[in-house]
Amino acid sequence: MQSDTTSVRFDTKIAVLLRDDLLTWQRLNITAFLVSGIGTAVPEVIGQPYEDASDVQYLSMFRQPVLVFVGGKELLQAAHSRAIGRNLPVSVFTSDLFATNNDRDNRAAVRAVTSEQLDLVGMATYGPRNAVDKALKGAKMHH
Repeated sequence: MQSDTTSVRFDTKIAVLLRDDLLTWQRLNITAFLVSGIGTAVPEVIGQPYEDASDVQYLSMFRQPVLVFVGGKELLQAAHSRAIGRNLPVSVFTSDLFATNNDRDNRAAVRAVTSEQLDLVGMATYGPRNAVDKALKGAKMHH
């Protein structure tokens, strides 16, 4: 099997922004939920299925890296507004979703408040690299 060693630079970016006061399990859970929305709304971000040398097949995954950032509550609210203002696709996770356990109740919790009143603990977005960078301005890479 030959592989191309040429570096790939994407014109687009998949980014997750998490509030900086979350527990580790919350960060992992929220990230998984948020990126699932991008994969369904923007199918071109999904690559081809995987297969190992034993011919076992695996699910497709994103074709590019997912970058995870952290920031305070105010930064998250500002990034959300900027992403919406730039017409970027956005998925959100609010603090209310920690008390729900199904999609119906999750959607109802988000629907109950205005965009400005969402108590965001995480968001994900996808789009042109420059637009995503501008929306997440001030956020730090998660480490």
